[in-house]
Amino acid sequence: MEAPSTALLTDQYELTMLRAALADGTAHRRAVFEVFARRLPNGRRYGVVAGTGRLLEAIQRFRFDAETLSFLREKKIVDDTTADWLASYRFRGNIWGYAEGDCYFPGSPILVVEGTFAEAVLLETLSLSILNHDSAIASAASRMTAAAGRRPIVEMGSRRTHEEAAVAAARAAYIAGFATTSNLAAGRRYGLPTGGTSAHAFTLLFDSEKEAFIAQVGALGRSTTLLVDTFDVREAVRTAVDIAGLELGSVRIDSGDLAVLAHDVRAELDALGATETRILVSGDLDEYAIASLTAAPVDVYGVGTALVTGSGFPTAELVYKLVARSTGTQPDAPLVGVAKRSTGKPTHKGRKWARRQLEDGVAVTEVVSTQPECDLDGRQLLVPLVRAGEVVGQEPLLAARERHERSRAELPRTALQLSRGEPVIPTMYGAVEGVAGHGG
Repeated sequence: MEAPSTALLTDQYELTMLRAALADGTAHRRAVFEVFARRLPNGRRYGVVAGTGRLLEAIQRFRFDAETLSFLREKKIVDDTTADWLASYRFRGNIWGYAEGDCYFPGSPILVVEGTFAEAVLLETLSLSILNHDSAIASAASRMTAAAGRRPIVEMGSRRTHEEAAVAAARAAYIAGFATTSNLAAGRRYGLPTGGTSAHAFTLLFDSEKEAFIAQVGALGRSTTLLVDTFDVREAVRTAVDIAGLELGSVRIDSGDLAVLAHDVRAELDALGATETRILVSGDLDEYAIASLTAAPVDVYGVGTALVTGSGFPTAELVYKLVARSTGTQPDAPLVGVAKRSTGKPTHKGRKWARRQLEDGVAVTEVVSTQPECDLDGRQLLVPLVRAGEVVGQEPLLAARERHERSRAELPRTALQLSRGEPVIPTMYGAVEGVAGHGG
């Protein structure tokens, strides 16, 4: 079955601009758009790029088929000239970007789109909707996994967000270090490891907690996870061990004072000889709650609502801005940098490149310059994602996960502090402000 078109996952104003630009010929000027954040969410020290793989898949399906064009004509959103142009639309330009899983900072050009104005302007909403959501989730997830240290985190936020957002959130969380997801669609679509426990409804289905545990262990084996906070936690732990024996896999606590209960449950399990049984805690956890449980005998965290809402910041506040355009429609017409000077929303003109300067392996500065050949030490951040319309930047999800671990590890240790603060490294702009940069 052919994958559905993504062409209408857009804002009508893009087609408004296209229609007007086609009418006067400026649509065919070469243009460079960049995706960046003017600032990080309040108090955050770094951001995490996520959604790149999903965006590349979506761009490949960005096609205006007959049904789509019929809708646009019927609603008088496009005229015949625009519809005819859209019928053969394919993005044939170049896209560069920060590799998925890498960290970013204010001003980082995490996506650079080069093409004609007509073909590049249409990708604004698609790019921002995917990157804003996934980067917000990954940024929150990274703080959570940093707080958890070596203890794994299970993603279980599907019931707290849109059904498709849940799948994307599970993917983004995995990039940032989450161990498993409870979302089966994410497991199938992206090959993520999945897992699940049970709800209080299952316990309440039976005439007693003991009968519920017997049923679950009988069906799923002794390695299952039993939910022990429906009634009395300590009594439930004793019942669980009595039924499953010392091979009981895990118990889950989902309410109450988790730190106190974790100590009580660990003591009870050890006293019963179930020293290998793990304790999973869940219940409105975020990075701060996880950090507060560092000293508690917790083995696994389960995180839902805070993750899928970006832990208070559900968008990364990324924008998609024109930074350069040619002076005419001729192939050799020179590029000139353009910038807006709106109050509170200025931009830096010119096509950018970026490097992360390091000292002794530790990041110290994000350097953003219009000069690709600038003689600077550091790690080159932009990688090719699309060349002449062909996707070249797809990679296994595990590569993004491993990249994030490396990228976070090169940040100063203060990046992992949960207290409010400024971005952990400054962004320094190149001195050649008026230069548009070179096409790539």
